[in-house]
Amino acid sequence: MVQHELLRDKGVLIIMPDGPLGESDFQSIAGEIDPYIEANGKLAGIIIRADFFPGWDSLAAFFSHMRFIGDHHRKIGRIAVLTDSAFLKTFPPLAATFLQPEIKPFGLDQQNEALNWIEGSS
Repeated sequence: MVQHELLRDKGVLIIMPDGPLGESDFQSIAGEIDPYIEANGKLAGIIIRADFFPGWDSLAAFFSHMRFIGDHHRKIGRIAVLTDSAFLKTFPPLAATFLQPEIKPFGLDQQNEALNWIEGSS
């Protein structure tokens, strides 16, 4: 399950996974951001807040996640990953080789710094 919030004034989506990711999570997120992207061209960025990676609840959820990434990664400026997990901090450099947006890890307590970075202030 994923909680999410779109900061429309900043063009930033905050994603907070709190359990295994489901197929409907990605449909819900797309339903929220697609109209914003259509009206504004792209999202400034995404902030992912995660203590751990919860995995997917099904193979269909995994494929829905991959489809979501494929459909949206060119429409996102930057991705900030907020985590204190050493394991999760290894993902941004790996993902950056495959995805268009710049990806950077931050500590869980650094949301303001991440937001500033997404907005180009840092």
